Amino acid sequence: MYKNIYNFQLFYKVLSFFKKFKIFFIFILLCSFSLNYSFADDKFKSFLNNFLNEKVSNKYSKTIINDLKKNSYFIKRVVELDRSQPEFTLSLNQYLAKAVSTNRIKKAKKLYKDNYSLLKKIETYYKVQPRFIVALWGIETDFGRYTGSFKVIPSLLTLIYDGRRAKYFEKEFFYALDIVKGGHVSMNSMYGSWAGAMGQCQFMPSSFVKYAQDWNKDGKKDIWKTKSDVFASAANYLKNTGWNYNQTWGRKVYIGKLSKKIDENKKHKLSYLKQLNLLNFDKKTLPNSNINARIIFLKNEKDYGYLAYQNFDNILKWNRSNYFAIAVGSLSDHILYGK
Repeated sequence: MYKNIYNFQLFYKVLSFFKKFKIFFIFILLCSFSLNYSFADDKFKSFLNNFLNEKVSNKYSKTIINDLKKNSYFIKRVVELDRSQPEFTLSLNQYLAKAVSTNRIKKAKKLYKDNYSLLKKIETYYKVQPRFIVALWGIETDFGRYTGSFKVIPSLLTLIYDGRRAKYFEKEFFYALDIVKGGHVSMNSMYGSWAGAMGQCQFMPSSFVKYAQDWNKDGKKDIWKTKSDVFASAANYLKNTGWNYNQTWGRKVYIGKLSKKIDENKKHKLSYLKQLNLLNFDKKTLPNSNINARIIFLKNEKDYGYLAYQNFDNILKWNRSNYFAIAVGSLSDHILYGK
């Protein structure tokens, strides 16, 4: 019995020791984290002071410089996202199931109808069909529901500091400051993605400066909250990057009976592709047309592909992804034709 009591006491002492050691170990970890964080924070502050003094202070007012000092900080998550962008592993059908879902099609049709009068005025002025504006709006931010949760200025400063693409983000940073200087949005209200894409149409600051519009004439180009400015800005972007008002975007096609191998990088007249047994997706004949198009062949898909017209390539200037452009085109077709 005494032996058992002694063993228990010994066990208790050992357990107490490990408990103390565990607390000590946690304390050491917290101190280490705090020191590392402080070190990273101090390095960023040093970078910021040098950057402001050398490249910013002589170009902008003291008010903007003071706002920068108050609202600039390092965002670790921005660096993580920049360095570990996920590989695109979805098939086109999986992507379209999410991007052009039944619910999104329903919302797109309703919002197209609700905003039809405004959209038609913008169409008349910019010569861009309203369905494409609504489709871009839907695919980019789910019709303005999610426009990004990162403050643009500290995000861009973090990316400049990180250095991987410093020159590119430095240019975007100065465009962002020009937007603030122009009174379009305050530094504190300039939200976007981790990489700086802003508002309901997800413009980078450089695109904002080139294409954003003040449709309601209130003195601000507000792509965050003012719907008319969002629509007009999107239309102006498309117009100035080569949009063809007399054409659609492309179409899904059946390629299973092509009589000749086609280079997907070359454009051919639709009438020529028709002669090679290229069919519409429903296996009906293509229309006789002199529209130039190229074929997009899909990975792991033998029977179906897409024809890309001029406007498809124009959508690619907005986002360099075939999946994105196909999603925008498909949603626009659902809006107009109910497909």
